[in-house]
Amino acid sequence: MRVDSDHAGVSAMRLLPWTGTGGKPCYVVGDGTGYVSRKADEVESIQLDMADELLGHAAELLGGEATGPQIRFLADRLAESLRQIVRVAESRGARLEATSAEGEEHGRHFSADYPE
Repeated sequence: MRVDSDHAGVSAMRLLPWTGTGGKPCYVVGDGTGYVSRKADEVESIQLDMADELLGHAAELLGGEATGPQIRFLADRLAESLRQIVRVAESRGARLEATSAEGEEHGRHFSADYPE
């Protein structure tokens, strides 16, 4: 998503890794170097680390004798973590898209070779 701006470098909207009142999405507009962007980077890093730790815990729990309540608790935490990680992926994907579009506007082209 892009916002037109007369200021160079201040044109991207970033989806933040937290929600506002009623679960509504929060955004910051800027060049990605401000206080809110730095805090968002920190929160995303924590969310990714927690998801990784949760996967390890899930593997241990599922490899043993887990009770029904333990499995339900694990499923709830995995769903919560997955929602957070999807939000991080959407945010990062949108920023990559904006960077790619900006590069094309300035005659630069970004491409990736993927095996088919």
